[in-house]
Amino acid sequence: MMMEARAPWELAAMAAAGPLLRRLPRGDTHPVLVFPGLGANDLTTLPLRNLLDELGHVALPWQQGFNFGPRPGVLDQCEADVRATYARYHRRVSLVGWSLGGLYAREVAKRVPEMVRSVVTLGTPFTGHPRATNAWRFFELVSGHSSSDPEQLDALREPPPVPCTSIYSRTDGVVAWRCSVNAPAPQVENVHVPASHIGLGVNPLALYAVADRLAQPSGRWKPFAPPAPLRWLFR
Repeated sequence: MMMEARAPWELAAMAAAGPLLRRLPRGDTHPVLVFPGLGANDLTTLPLRNLLDELGHVALPWQQGFNFGPRPGVLDQCEADVRATYARYHRRVSLVGWSLGGLYAREVAKRVPEMVRSVVTLGTPFTGHPRATNAWRFFELVSGHSSSDPEQLDALREPPPVPCTSIYSRTDGVVAWRCSVNAPAPQVENVHVPASHIGLGVNPLALYAVADRLAQPSGRWKPFAPPAPLRWLFR
């Protein structure tokens, strides 16, 4: 958990890198729904959404208040939001989820893949032992769900049938990083960034990866390949 003390510095780094971040790959005005992490709300994803707006996307909040886990109706509302966004913009929707929010993004994409363009997750624990996260007790307390339901865990490991990128950090102080690594599969990838868990939504390298993935033309997915001078930063 001590590694999480870096988060304020990551926020400061984002502010300092602002002029450079605005030169990241630009979007094509397609909608992007952003889901916050456990115990967080839309305020925590505001820096990320503001950047995506500046880059030419239409970044949208989840608008369900604080994320206290998959309580009754939460996933159904996420699906309804994707359907409504798809109907409003007549475009497939990209889903970005931070931590637990990434599980929502993956699961909703499984429900309505025809409406989802891509999924990007940040520090999301979708595989491995559920208690390999320092937040499991809090999750059980606020959600009322067990964190070790075998059938549910098997389902979570399966990636959605759309392009899916997991951005993770080997120095994540909340989630064991191996729990955020996809098994090899078509149009599925893992991107490592040196970041804290609670700083993933403002870490400049994580933001670079998110912007790069969302800027890809629809139906023309390619694996993440940063320019040669930057590749060492993602190892």
